[in-house]
Amino acid sequence: MKVTFLSDNLQNKISFLSHAVSVRGQLPILSNFLLEAKNGKLIISATDLEIGISSSVPANVEKEGRVTIPARNFSDLLANLGNQKISLELNEATLNLKSDKTKATFQTMPAEEFPKLYEEKGEELVNFKKKEIEEFMLRVVFAAAQDSSRPALSGILIDENKPGIILVATDGVRLSLQKNVFKTKEKFEEPILVPSRIIRELLSIKEEEDLIRVFVSKKNNQILFTQGETILVGRLIGAEYPDYQKIIPQKCDTKMDVDREELLNAIKICTVFARETANIIKFSITKDKIVVSANSPSVGEDNVEVEAKSTGEENEIAFNARYLLDVLSSISKDDVLFEMTGPLNPGVFKIKGDDSFLHLIMPIRVQG
Repeated sequence: MKVTFLSDNLQNKISFLSHAVSVRGQLPILSNFLLEAKNGKLIISATDLEIGISSSVPANVEKEGRVTIPARNFSDLLANLGNQKISLELNEATLNLKSDKTKATFQTMPAEEFPKLYEEKGEELVNFKKKEIEEFMLRVVFAAAQDSSRPALSGILIDENKPGIILVATDGVRLSLQKNVFKTKEKFEEPILVPSRIIRELLSIKEEEDLIRVFVSKKNNQILFTQGETILVGRLIGAEYPDYQKIIPQKCDTKMDVDREELLNAIKICTVFARETANIIKFSITKDKIVVSANSPSVGEDNVEVEAKSTGEENEIAFNARYLLDVLSSISKDDVLFEMTGPLNPGVFKIKGDDSFLHLIMPIRVQG
């Protein structure tokens, strides 16, 4: 292998590729990048067996070849080289790196030991624009469970919901639902469950290409995203998703129309006192306002009044402040609706004038 490329082109991608490098060390090869020089490109791949990432940069390929090298050492060196022309040449088991003023050698491992990221792309299920995933996926992904003790809850459910698809995520305490987005190219045979980690990684791809294409291989139980020169691969979760529709309230006793930014700011103010009492924030709703409050016996208390238009009964309810901050920060619209039926039933957030989104939070029981 002998190849030359500009370091700047690769530096822009190497930090993202590092997300798929294994840090657990169960297999030494997983701590490596796979480098492939062919067809006028240098292709770099990484995998930790949960996800795989591959990307490429333009290169002058004098001799094709493939090899793996320690990922951390390679990325750290590149980060300190600045914008230079770099050449890589494989000499038996050693990869030689040269730039204008730098020479380095890397011990390699055979490319044949590196796991294949995917056997086939599968069927193209859907495609969408970058701005669409940034808007709609951000409303959902944060609600998935962060741990894998209950695999189904660590995923995002994707199902057909003509004329588009529906996205659902829940950690058992809250639930986000976004429907009628991303028109499908193929008919869904059945819902798929995508690890939330894959979606979070998708949101951090740095590519100029606007179109993102999604492929599903049922044969290999994989989902694959392509954007520009970058491919992101992950395994689908093979677990049964809970019947989320059962917990979505069909009616409400109290409905509130409020400015999202004002409500968000009020909650941030009250978290100063809520930190000492399990992050509990209380909503007290009247006809023309909502009072957001927090009370800590050892620190003090505060309350913030926010103008709101309410219909139905006056009501009170308490939540974990972090859950409130998460949902209100994920929405970019100005006005939100809040609906509830009593202090022990879920509270529901919606976007005014948009019935495609819903976020549900289970309340906290408080005395007084």
